Amino acid sequence: MGLLAVAIVVTNLLVCATVCLHRELRSVTNCLVACLALADLGVGALAIPFSMVLSMDLTLCFYTCLFLACFPLVTTQFSILLLLLIAINAHLKIRYAMHVRKGRMLVTVVLCWLLSLLIGLSPMMGWNRLRQYIEDNKTLPYGGFLSKIHDGHLGRCSFTSVFAPEYLVYFVFFACTLVPLGALLGIYADLFRVVRGHFLSRTLQVAKRGKLQMARTLLLLVGIFCICWIPLHVIYCFRLLCPSCRSYAALDRLAVLLSHVNSLANPLVYAMKKKAFGLALRSVFLHYILCWPRLRACCCPSTKVHPQGWSNGR
Repeated sequence: MGLLAVAIVVTNLLVCATVCLHRELRSVTNCLVACLALADLGVGALAIPFSMVLSMDLTLCFYTCLFLACFPLVTTQFSILLLLLIAINAHLKIRYAMHVRKGRMLVTVVLCWLLSLLIGLSPMMGWNRLRQYIEDNKTLPYGGFLSKIHDGHLGRCSFTSVFAPEYLVYFVFFACTLVPLGALLGIYADLFRVVRGHFLSRTLQVAKRGKLQMARTLLLLVGIFCICWIPLHVIYCFRLLCPSCRSYAALDRLAVLLSHVNSLANPLVYAMKKKAFGLALRSVFLHYILCWPRLRACCCPSTKVHPQGWSNGR
C-alpha cells in the first residue's frame, strides 16, 4: 500500500508539472486533467495513509476517526465531478463548437471542490454513527479514564464504525455516484452519435477527429473509474440490504486497494492515449527526475547540453 501511495504521488506530480512547464499543453481539457491529478495526488498523499490507519482498528476519538474516513470521500466526489465537467467541455466543443474560457472553467472547478467538501464532510455535521460508537466504547476493557478525557467518544476506529450504511449507499453511491455516472454515459452516447453521423456524411474534419480521440480517452477514464470504484460500493450495498450475508475481510481490502489503483491509472492512461502529452511527460521525467542531461554530460564530456536539455551529440 505504501509503494502504491508513492507511485500515485510521483505520477500525478509529473502530470501537474508537465502542464505547468509546457505552455502548448495548457488547454482547458488538459488543465482539468491536471486538476484531476491534484485530486489523485491527495489520494496518494493523504487518503491512502488515512485508509491504512483505519485498517489498523485503532482506538481513536470519534471525530478524529470520522475525519480520516471522510477525506477519501471528498477526493472521490471531486474526481467524479471533474470527469463530468470534462465530458461537458468535450460535448460543447464537438457538438456546438463552443470553447469555454479558462476563467469560467476555474470558477466551476472551485464550485466542484466546494460541493465535494459539502458531500464528503456531511457526516461531520451529524449523519454518522456517534451513538453506536459510544455504545461500542462501553465494551472497551480500558475505556474508563481515557473515555472521560474524550467525553466518551473513544472507540474502535474503522470505516464502517463511523458511517451510517444509509449514507454510504443511498446518498454517496446512488445519488452522488450513479447519477453523475449516468449523466456521463448519456453525454458520451450523444457525442458519439453525433460523430457517427458526421462519419456517415463524410463531413468530419481533421480537428474533430482529434477531439473524437480525446473523447474516447476520457470515456476510457470513466470506464476505469467504474471498474475501480463500483465493487466497493456493491459491498456496502450488500451490507445494508443483506445484513445476514457473510462478509470477507480479504474481499474488503481488495476492493479498497482497487479503488486506490484508480488514482494511479488516470495519469498513465492519459499519457498513453495522448501522444503529445505522453512525450512531454517523458521529457519532464527524464530532465527533472532522472536529471538525464546532466547525467549524460558527466558520462560523455564531449556532448554539449543546451539549457533546454537537448544535446547535439550523436
